[in-house]
Amino acid sequence: MQFQGIPVSAHFESAVSPQAGSRAELAACMARLRPRPTKTWTNAETSQGGNTYLRTAGVLITCGFARTGSLMRRSLPALRHFPTFTAAPSALLFALVLACLAQPVQCKGQDGTPSSAVEAPPAPKPYDFNNDIFYRNKLEYSQELGVLPINIPFVFDVFVSDDYTQKPLHYTLVPIFPSLRWQMGKINGPWILRGNTDLTLTLSFTAIPRGPETHYEAYDMGFRRNFVPRNWRATPYFETRIGAGFINAQEPHGVKYAQGQDFTFTLMVGSGARYNFNPRWSMEIACEYMHVSNLYLSEPKYPDNGINVYGPWVGLNMRLGKPKKSVQ
Repeated sequence: MQFQGIPVSAHFESAVSPQAGSRAELAACMARLRPRPTKTWTNAETSQGGNTYLRTAGVLITCGFARTGSLMRRSLPALRHFPTFTAAPSALLFALVLACLAQPVQCKGQDGTPSSAVEAPPAPKPYDFNNDIFYRNKLEYSQELGVLPINIPFVFDVFVSDDYTQKPLHYTLVPIFPSLRWQMGKINGPWILRGNTDLTLTLSFTAIPRGPETHYEAYDMGFRRNFVPRNWRATPYFETRIGAGFINAQEPHGVKYAQGQDFTFTLMVGSGARYNFNPRWSMEIACEYMHVSNLYLSEPKYPDNGINVYGPWVGLNMRLGKPKKSVQ
């Protein structure tokens, strides 16, 4: 920096050196500005200690500017023409700016709790591809086929005060079930009960290759509970259905132990496993129990003998509509 073509440092050195008093005053000011021994601050002292040091620095700088300006005006003749209030107000303004900036700033971990105690964000849920297979409002078309040749007593005889006796006339039923399935909710539930529920609507045709009747048509509906382990393609299920339909009853035509009237009811209970090839296609294999009877409506004219059979069951399921929208 130059003043009147000559570096200011040259003016300053030539003017200060012959005056002992000026040199002593400058040394005193420089001694005040000499840096203090360093100290390691703790987290608790950072805010208050840093604020105090910045304010002290502002005072020292103000003193230094005032003293230096006074010495330079006495030592350098050229600076005597400047007003005496030039250096001090400027230094005071600079010190005020520093004082305003020196507000306490709370550092991380200064609130009295260790930084390690800060609560971490919750971990994301593990990925499960079954969320793209079992979800709310999914529609599926299901084509099922069963062969039920094993005859047994009515499994709920205990509720109708019967003695679990089996009729001598045996049947084999071959149900053909085209069904519409509506998944009523997303996967939920704890551990082994984790899964979702289907509502099943069926228009059924049942062939009867063994027995006096030959066919049975009905409308059935029911619920299926899918048990969905995480990231398993095979998912167990349990289902039940009820319905009503018409059979070509033969007991009114003189066939003993046949069905007593055409209008009958259906009760089905089954359990199996579904294997998901992908979000659209799946197959299932199960064991189903099927009961057909007229709920004692034919009595007393004709006894209600009923049909009670069970056997293997297979099905193929296909998703209807677009796949599930991914949530980003």
